[in-house]
Amino acid sequence: MRPAKRRLLKWVITIMLLVWAGVAGYGYTQTTSQTSHSANVTTVTVGYQKGDPFDIAKQRGEFVKKMKAKGYQVVWKQFTDGSALIQALKAGSIDYARLGDSPPVSAQASGTKLTYIAAGSSKAKGSAIVIKKNSSISSIKQLKGKKVAYTKGTASEYMLLRALEKAGMSKSDITWVNMAQSAASVAFAKGKVDAWATWDPYTAQAELTENGKVLVNGVGLSKNRDYIIAPPSYAKAHTKVSKAMIQYLEEDMQWAQSHKTQLATMMSKSLKLSKAVMLKTVNRRSYSIGAVTANEIKEQQKIADVFYQSGVIDKQITVKKVNE
Repeated sequence: MRPAKRRLLKWVITIMLLVWAGVAGYGYTQTTSQTSHSANVTTVTVGYQKGDPFDIAKQRGEFVKKMKAKGYQVVWKQFTDGSALIQALKAGSIDYARLGDSPPVSAQASGTKLTYIAAGSSKAKGSAIVIKKNSSISSIKQLKGKKVAYTKGTASEYMLLRALEKAGMSKSDITWVNMAQSAASVAFAKGKVDAWATWDPYTAQAELTENGKVLVNGVGLSKNRDYIIAPPSYAKAHTKVSKAMIQYLEEDMQWAQSHKTQLATMMSKSLKLSKAVMLKTVNRRSYSIGAVTANEIKEQQKIADVFYQSGVIDKQITVKKVNE
């Protein structure tokens, strides 16, 4: 090979090697940058149910954006009931769960460790024992010997127990019909039960579409709050996540409080319920959420005491210990 050709070939090979090295270097930089970026993002897995504060935040979309700006990637997991949420929390498949007031008490009684992170406002006005409009029942005392639908381990059971207690009645004075709220709605509509302990939007649906009326609501009986809970180890190690979550969730609740017509439209589509039902639901409740107070821990203790005295749970518990 002539010297000129050898020099040309050498230059070609050199250039090819430089190009290859550049491409390899670029790929490494990109991978390292992406990996480094991912390492700075904390994934936060949230368990929720349709219609709850997390669902409102999810649909509105601002919560995810604000959490992302803080370095938190929110992963949503939807569940059908509180029991499933508790199991997911125990298994470590979610970091936070939105529950009603009663499931955390039952969970603690069964040995589940949890920490209360945040509490919502009372939903007492939308919680109720409903009867048919043409029913002869006009007081809780007249429920004696009657069939009353409820869902075990939920706010409906606690409210019903408190209503009986306030009326000077015992648990055995009525026939308890335990069923999922969706099934109770059907049973009530068909007249298979005399009364139904429930909460919104089921209460509103019973009033507007099932010829129902409120016998008593939860005011003075049960606050029926939303609670955000987390495993103690996670809560202790992620206080900044919890603080950001409470702040942004409260901002969503402020929006909900001041945009109830818009909220009703949004939730009507989500829950596949009429706009009228959702308007009745949202107009009789306040939306807020914040850090758990000593007063709310006392409310939870009252639920625990009533459940233990009534045999709903078989272990006396001290609620405040879970937040110490």
